[in-house]
Amino acid sequence: MSPYNADTTAEQVALDCRSQIANKTILVTGVSPGGLGAQFAITIAKYEPACIILAARNISKVEATAREITAAAPAVRTWPIELDLGSQNQIREAAAKINALDENLDVIVNNAGIMACPYSKTVDGIESQFGINHIGHFLLTNLLLPKILAKKLPIRVVNVTSNGYRLGPIRFEDWNFDDGNTYNNWVAYGQSKSANMLFSVSLAHKLGKQGLVSVSLHPGVIQTQLGRDVSMDDFQELGQLDRKQGHRTYWGPFHFKTLSQGAATHVFAAFHPSLDLPEYNRSYLSDSQVVSPSEVRSWARDSIEAEQLWNLSEKIVDQKFEY
Repeated sequence: MSPYNADTTAEQVALDCRSQIANKTILVTGVSPGGLGAQFAITIAKYEPACIILAARNISKVEATAREITAAAPAVRTWPIELDLGSQNQIREAAAKINALDENLDVIVNNAGIMACPYSKTVDGIESQFGINHIGHFLLTNLLLPKILAKKLPIRVVNVTSNGYRLGPIRFEDWNFDDGNTYNNWVAYGQSKSANMLFSVSLAHKLGKQGLVSVSLHPGVIQTQLGRDVSMDDFQELGQLDRKQGHRTYWGPFHFKTLSQGAATHVFAAFHPSLDLPEYNRSYLSDSQVVSPSEVRSWARDSIEAEQLWNLSEKIVDQKFEY
């Protein structure tokens, strides 16, 4: 039984995990100041990790977070990396830069994302939420894994999802929403978040025996820049969609967390030793606890759909990743 709950802070979990954080090298995507990725990185920096690689689209914001880490923990190495998850070419460039660093990655935290935005496409022609939230991280992670796996050392991959996954499974026959003609911003968000969870399922299945642990997590509802495209009307539409789908649990008012409370499950997912147990590989986490599979919608934990998504993702990035 986890000692943590919705009010647990990132500092509390980091203190408990200090021996697991020490000397580790961590990659975090989406690290703009004021966001969950930056909060996670700054919190763990105090517990003597060897290195934190910070990746985001706006390099000046990455460098601002790197300066905060240096101020809090001068001994921790930081590497700012420009990463545009909406461009497969740029992802490949970023992965090459990370692979060229003389660092041994222990943890990858795929934190970056967008939420419920108007219909648009990435430069590669992919619906933006699916492209940035899932396909970008799928490609980046798989470009980094061969070097990591060659060292035959444990590795954790954390995919930040949301309980918004409930809003939609993977639309295998219409994942691009018919060029916007069938688009709903919340359904598209749900698809991308279900994809994050299925990606962890696939990684655990394919690479668990090689020392890889992969989990996904819901950080909670936090007021960050992630919701910049969401209005009160959008939230009313979200409530209506929940009602149509029969999700009575979500009809009430949101329980908002602080930034530190939101990042707590990041720290738990990245470092807590309990997750090394084989039965917890591929788990979905919330409030720094493992959520029972019986409480997770089938489309976000099904191994068949996970394999279908893997195959679709390989097709979209035009590269096979066979382990």
